[in-house]
Amino acid sequence: MPNMTASITRFSASRPERLLAGILLAALLVLLPWGAQAETRMRSGEIVRGDTGYVLNADIELDLNPRLLDAVSRGISLYFTTELVIERPRWYWLNKAVVDRSLDYRLYYHAITRSYRLSVGSIHQSYDDLESAVRTMTRIRNWHVADFDVLEAGVSHEVAIRFRLDTSQLPKPFQVTAIGSSDWNVGTEWLRWTFLPGVPGFR
Repeated sequence: MPNMTASITRFSASRPERLLAGILLAALLVLLPWGAQAETRMRSGEIVRGDTGYVLNADIELDLNPRLLDAVSRGISLYFTTELVIERPRWYWLNKAVVDRSLDYRLYYHAITRSYRLSVGSIHQSYDDLESAVRTMTRIRNWHVADFDVLEAGVSHEVAIRFRLDTSQLPKPFQVTAIGSSDWNVGTEWLRWTFLPGVPGFR
């Protein structure tokens, strides 16, 4: 009987440890699919003739991970940028970059108005929820990227576009944290295609 009592006592002492380990494992299993599903990618991109020049339309898929969601909710501004490069091939040398532009966003939470704000240059817009602000940022329409005379008609041009979080504009402590962290390394691969500008005056 004494030996049995000692055995029961040891089992009771280790039970909280096994319970804690089980809770941590369950939490990890819940969080892993969330992280695996988070993806940022260029879904589509095109350049078309507008009224005064060539404009770009693009759709981006962006899922903010828990780290970024927490940062925004605490009032930290997140800066995103869409980068566009258009090159004209040269048979005798490297391609010539004729367009190199960026579209910069600032996304943040305004505690006084309890709204999310999206800034593009001097233009500001407020949203009741974060999803609406992100949807606006990732649906680019009629972005003027070049005048008609910049892209030579009838000559194929190579287009490349990507979207990323600009960690260089985060507060200094966050910049240090972002180094080597996958939570802050948010961005797409370059989406590339060939574009043939039309003859001026025709769509």
